[in-house]
Amino acid sequence: MAFEINGKTIETTESGYLVDHNDWNEEVAAEIARIDGLELTELHWDVMNYLRDEFINNNGNQPNDRNMIKAMSEKWGRKVTSKELYDLFPGKPSKQAGQVAGLPESRRKGGY
Repeated sequence: MAFEINGKTIETTESGYLVDHNDWNEEVAAEIARIDGLELTELHWDVMNYLRDEFINNNGNQPNDRNMIKAMSEKWGRKVTSKELYDLFPGKPSKQAGQVAGLPESRRKGGY
């Protein structure tokens, strides 16, 4: 699969993940989100930026849902629930948010 952004072809896997995470930018994220039926808000960007930072600066780490809840609770200054993350990314937060953030597909099982 592939789609085009500003004249550049962006290659994806069969499941919609970027082949090269370096192809990612905000326009690419917006297109992936549009395909998934998501309208991105500041909260979506917070989650995606956290996941990208963890992946790029922490040896390819892809946090699970529990770690995402802890990180967003700290960032947003309140207790974040699993439901809130699922409201943002109904296709499973750690997987769908990672996909929109341009990260490789995680092969781990479970969110906890």
